[in-house]
Amino acid sequence: MPTNGSPCLRASVAYWVAILAVAIGAQLAAADKVYTVKGMVTRVDLPGKTLVVSHEAITGLMDSMVMPFEVKDARELQGVTPGAVVEFTLTVGDKAAYASQVVVRRYQSLEQDPRTARRLATMKRMAGLAPTPLGVGALVPDFRLIDQARQPVTFASFEGKVVAMNFIYTRCALPQFCLRVANNFGVLQKRFARELSRGELVLLTLTFDPERDTPEALAAYAARWKADPKVWRFLTGPVADVRRVTAMFGVDFFPDEGLMNHSLQTAVIDRRGRITAAIEGNLYTPEQLGDLVLEQLRQP
Repeated sequence: MPTNGSPCLRASVAYWVAILAVAIGAQLAAADKVYTVKGMVTRVDLPGKTLVVSHEAITGLMDSMVMPFEVKDARELQGVTPGAVVEFTLTVGDKAAYASQVVVRRYQSLEQDPRTARRLATMKRMAGLAPTPLGVGALVPDFRLIDQARQPVTFASFEGKVVAMNFIYTRCALPQFCLRVANNFGVLQKRFARELSRGELVLLTLTFDPERDTPEALAAYAARWKADPKVWRFLTGPVADVRRVTAMFGVDFFPDEGLMNHSLQTAVIDRRGRITAAIEGNLYTPEQLGDLVLEQLRQP
């Protein structure tokens, strides 16, 4: 039989060490945990293969928060922009974690209003009857409207400020539509009270029903949300001017039996006047919208 120092025994030990290493590796791989993550993207770093997400609570792993997630392949991030609501798989191993199967969750309402309005607008654009909305990265042209106090408002006056903008009409009675997007800004007003008071952030809410939403009607609507007229301005104006601005941001609407069928749009605009996020629908929380705004406030 071989002695303890024989090459045969050393080879045998090496063999079993290798087998054990493979077994341990297999156990570690088997111990990898897989989670489903849902949230709103606040930043995308293609060279770094990373997306930053304000995510919902991940059951069994962590509470809701803002976190960066790496992907192994940058192609996972194609078509992913700030403001996108995403769902992906998070694999957590012994030494690393990575995201995969990143899917943008397109807004699909079970209600008729937004889907009908969007279909009609798509048909108009295909027929060349409606302009193409501004996309992420586009510079917002100047416009002039009036607010709930009948004071003139020009977009150019907000240069150097972060702007969050949404669209409503005051007669909308469905809680998941205009009321929800208005509530989102109500939460922003509380969260960013300091930034708003310093003039770093501006909230704009534009009606797409200017014939009925007079400044007085908007002032009454703003009072429901305890909106500070110095920092949260509700806009209206001549029909042609309002339609020009709504078209810029891809807001689709048309009258239907005295009310409005309409889409839901929220935009975040950076200090240079460029759109950094164009959010359709209501599949996000006020906190996630706030995290998206915070990302822009942190930018020089």
